[in-house]
Amino acid sequence: MDLNNHSIGENDTMRNHLVGAAALTAAAALLVGCSSAPAKTSAGAEQAPTTDQIRALFADWNASLATGDPQKVADRYAPNAVLLPTVSNQVRSTRAEIVDYFEHFLLNEPSGSIVDSHVAVLDADDAIDAGTYRFALTKDGKATTVDARYTFVYEKIDGKWLIVNHHSSAMPEQV
Repeated sequence: MDLNNHSIGENDTMRNHLVGAAALTAAAALLVGCSSAPAKTSAGAEQAPTTDQIRALFADWNASLATGDPQKVADRYAPNAVLLPTVSNQVRSTRAEIVDYFEHFLLNEPSGSIVDSHVAVLDADDAIDAGTYRFALTKDGKATTVDARYTFVYEKIDGKWLIVNHHSSAMPEQV
């Protein structure tokens, strides 16, 4: 736009409009920057989660166990997930197979706690948590514990962290 062809009053008005538009743009950018949406890098990609955020996914999974509902536990797994469970020799690679496993496992009223955790954040959408955990179980009315090694591979799918691979095996030696 050629400001030279306008009178001084029109130039001031045009300048005020431009300054106002710049201020609105800056305010909008500030509001977006303060939103609860995932943080973006300068290239626009989401920032990777923290190790604490990945560790918290176990607490969510453990809470689903506490519901006693195998469907709710299976909801924590991606549609193409693979489960190598602690107390079954069968590899579970479909939702139906994962639900079947938890139908039996949940009868023991499991409650897990992490003993040792090692998180590897791969990128904004992928992470691994591997270590050892202990399960409090009730078998035949008696309380018992089982120590096991675990690996959870997580992927963020449609904005939700899901388990794509879960391997759990009883400790080979008594602790």
